[in-house]
Amino acid sequence: MVTRIVTAAGCMMLAAASAPGMAQTAEDARAYRQMIGASIVSDIVRERQADRDAQRYPYATADMGDIRSAAQASAACGAEAVIEAGQGARLAGQPVAASMATGWEVEGHVSAAADGRTTPFICSVRNGSVSGLLLK
Repeated sequence: MVTRIVTAAGCMMLAAASAPGMAQTAEDARAYRQMIGASIVSDIVRERQADRDAQRYPYATADMGDIRSAAQASAACGAEAVIEAGQGARLAGQPVAASMATGWEVEGHVSAAADGRTTPFICSVRNGSVSGLLLK
């Protein structure tokens, strides 16, 4: 007997293909029902834990980045802006983060070592990681 378990959209489906002439026993059917029940309960527990985590850390997800505060967003965007501006660039002042629905929007300035002029930048942090950067 070949058994295959498929998980989709939080529920478990079980398909059993038996060789010709083999009959399934009541014990097999009971075992299958127990596996299905256990997998559904496991999915429910996992979803509830994900909901609790989302309430504790509203701007971070488990499968995304580690940025969970405005200070971390400012630091990450500042570092990205310096890299994007090129060799010899540095931050001019402290980047400022503003809270958004799914993360932060960070504004600041970088300056090039050669001429000293500053270039403004705007950066977006969504779901725990830097999602976009624009040097103006």
